[in-house]
Amino acid sequence: MASISSLGIGSGLKLADILDSLTAAEKAQLTPISKQQTSYTSKLSGYGTLKSSLEAFQTANTALNKADLFTATSTASSSTAFSATTTGSAIAGKYTISVSQLAQAQTLTTKNTQADTKTAIASADSKITLTPGNGKKPVSIDISAANSSLTGIRDAINKAEAGVTASIINVGNGQYRLSVTSTETGTDNAVSISVSGDSALQTFMGYNGTSTDGSNGMTESVTAQNAKLKVNNVDIENSSNTISDALEDITLNLNDVTTGNQTLTITKDTSKAETAVKAWVDAYNTLQDSFASLTKYTAVDTGTGAQDANNGALLGDSTLRTIQTQLKTMLGNSVGGTAYKTLSQIGITTDPGTGKLELDSKQLKKTLTENPTAVKDLVVGDGKKTGITTTMATNLTDWLSSKGIIQAAKDGVSKTLNNLTEQYNAVSARIDATVAQYKAQFTQLDVLMTSLNNTSSYLTQQFENTSSNK
Repeated sequence: MASISSLGIGSGLKLADILDSLTAAEKAQLTPISKQQTSYTSKLSGYGTLKSSLEAFQTANTALNKADLFTATSTASSSTAFSATTTGSAIAGKYTISVSQLAQAQTLTTKNTQADTKTAIASADSKITLTPGNGKKPVSIDISAANSSLTGIRDAINKAEAGVTASIINVGNGQYRLSVTSTETGTDNAVSISVSGDSALQTFMGYNGTSTDGSNGMTESVTAQNAKLKVNNVDIENSSNTISDALEDITLNLNDVTTGNQTLTITKDTSKAETAVKAWVDAYNTLQDSFASLTKYTAVDTGTGAQDANNGALLGDSTLRTIQTQLKTMLGNSVGGTAYKTLSQIGITTDPGTGKLELDSKQLKKTLTENPTAVKDLVVGDGKKTGITTTMATNLTDWLSSKGIIQAAKDGVSKTLNNLTEQYNAVSARIDATVAQYKAQFTQLDVLMTSLNNTSSYLTQQFENTSSNK
């Protein structure tokens, strides 16, 4: 079959141009489908943007939806020997602290040394038993004679996770000792070590809890001890240097002993709540910017029948409009049973023109200082059904779920896009068939016209020859 570019050469007709025009006319049927595909693809992308924007706001909403923010306190210590953190509703005030002893973890070290870390110590298979002093179940570790070197024993103890860690100490002059340290501080976490099956290994690392006993193969190089301190002149002893049960909602972290009495000061701290509220307001306003971008409308010349290409992907979309309306409703709801019933009372108002929030930082700080519980009741509520951020959290989770309205909208658009693709392919195949038929017909016409032209030329030549011979 002749190529498109060669059509009409024999006949002298502009068949190639005619075929191009017919092809363009046929393919014009694809234009409306392509426009719909572009529109729905943009919409699908718009839903992705909407979801991401809501997730960003959800993060800020979750951060604000915490009751502890509104009862937060800050701590200050007069000494670097201790610090403190607070949780819940720690009571503001001053405490006198005196630390006389830090908690220590027991460390046992072999008295005898080994010339290397690879030579076996035991001549028979044996068992090492670690017995903690806190009443926990003893842990037994099997040691084969072949694996009874310092390295083998160390690795076996560490693998057993028996509440201790083992290490090898190079003491110089090519001599090595085995060291075993409790993972937890305090006298109750000290251990004794017994060895059965091989007397050499028992002599090397046995420890029965009495450092002065000459039969011990190990010595207590660091003695297990509890922390000792006084809080408001009350004696406290604890196995750890992190003490969470001495003062309600306050955890003490001991770093060193003190010189005389020192002071721990607990004060109300509104800064955490202020920061969370500001981040929430900023995130909400960013979300409003996203809404505005997705629903942007640009007017076009009347009568063109076209929509401006710069319009938002979700202009007029019911899903976005539903979310936007419900968020606005939740912001404006009054909450009963609290001193503050609306966000405006704590310094958060809405710009009626843009829908964005405006924050009066001074008013917020004032309400947080005077009545933090009432602010919490308004913002967080009971954390289940009441409170602005709690209600928003419930709705955000629902909107963003795999069965929420955003996913449903995306599924609907995806289905439409699949249908449009099938429609496009069907129309395109039909056009290809029609164009092929045109081309076949034009080729036949070209062949016929070429033959007729050749016949005409021959007859003309014959007539001319006959006339010249007379």
